[in-house]
Amino acid sequence: MRIQEQFDQWAAAGRDRGMEDHHWHTAKHALARMPVETGDTILDLGTGSGYALRALGEAHRIERGVGLDGSPEMARNAREYTDDARVEYTVGEFHDLPFADDSVDHVWSMEAFFYASDPVAVLREVRRVLRSGGTFFCAVNFFEESTHTHDWQDELDVEMYLWDRQDYRDLFREAGLYVASQDTIPDEETDIPPAEEFPTEDWETREAMVDRYRTWGTLLTVGVAP
Repeated sequence: MRIQEQFDQWAAAGRDRGMEDHHWHTAKHALARMPVETGDTILDLGTGSGYALRALGEAHRIERGVGLDGSPEMARNAREYTDDARVEYTVGEFHDLPFADDSVDHVWSMEAFFYASDPVAVLREVRRVLRSGGTFFCAVNFFEESTHTHDWQDELDVEMYLWDRQDYRDLFREAGLYVASQDTIPDEETDIPPAEEFPTEDWETREAMVDRYRTWGTLLTVGVAP
């Protein structure tokens, strides 16, 4: 199945709202770090329900926010959920961004970058559209060190790239982005039952669940355009 078809199905079934709720546990902490200033232009790659742009629009006097998604159904839902004239949504490919050179102040992406068929090409496009000093905030839950996310690939009929923290730093640098920071943000909001309630439907042990949510959570890599 193509990635677009998979996400179209999820959007039609209303799963985009569920993903928004789950991602928000750590996304809100990452978004709070983004150095957005009045009049900035923000690009959201793999925008899904558009939650990140709505949050940034509420917190800052941005000039323009553009959410790009490969799924027409996701983009359609995001438009319905958003009541902000500064924010728009479009369908497109990460490898061919519809922006002029040096025209974007910040790029955000969560749980989308590992679907890219050519990650370095995507990063070079991000570097191309970013203004000098602009940032790329790349957040992922599916990464090498977080071993309890690895079975996601088996559950999806689409290709996903599993990189470790060093891979992300290397990819950013190869594309011409400085790596300003990289850390993991724990998910402190997902409820973890006491040990005596395990195994659960989804988890064999409490230790595994703690490792997934509290130890690793979300990997955030921040690149800066020189």
